[in-house]
Amino acid sequence: QAGLDGENIGNCPFCQRLFMVLWLKGVKFNVTTVDMTRKPEELKDLAPGTNPPFLLFNKELKTDFIKIEEFLEQTLGPPTYPHLSPKYKESFDVGSDIFAKFSAYIKNPRKEANINFEKALLREFQRLDVYLNTPLPEEIDQDSVEDITVSKRKFLDGDHLTLADCNLLPKLHIIKIAAKKYRDFEIPADMTGIWRYLNNAYACDEFSHTCPADEEIEHTYASVARKMT
Repeated sequence: QAGLDGENIGNCPFCQRLFMVLWLKGVKFNVTTVDMTRKPEELKDLAPGTNPPFLLFNKELKTDFIKIEEFLEQTLGPPTYPHLSPKYKESFDVGSDIFAKFSAYIKNPRKEANINFEKALLREFQRLDVYLNTPLPEEIDQDSVEDITVSKRKFLDGDHLTLADCNLLPKLHIIKIAAKKYRDFEIPADMTGIWRYLNNAYACDEFSHTCPADEEIEHTYASVARKMT
């Protein structure tokens, strides 16, 4: 999905999620952005009434991004391509409510209710931070005399990006930009697990080079973020 200029990457966490999956798989592909204000005829013919992302394979159209991701994971597998499914179910589950809490927070127009929406968002961030700071089983050496109390892993499920990260990171990036712009909210500095996670993610091309510009996110939420009264 194209951005404001009709060419660069626009704000679409679902498109970014699949972009990251393909990059991590090591697939060779071309990126062509689609200006949704001037849909090309080819798109209208391929997937009438459908917005990106969608997948056309052997004349079969898939429009659900979760089904597209499942298809890519099943079709592009070892030995040619790596599996990206996380080892631990909790890696997928831990951030599942963050974006919903952010959406409620950013859309709330009532100043007296703002604190409760912010607390609900912070609770989800706290849950994520605890998970990221809790060592995974493979980080704990049963034969070691030292107790590892804080995880040193880079990402949700270990030291490699997985489908869980492809799902969560685009959403965290949107929250970081939009919440700061329209609610002056920042992820607390003492949430060290989250900041370790984000800093490691931004150091990866698969994430940082697929992120839309801040202006794209700010423009998207300009009409969504309710002015508080």
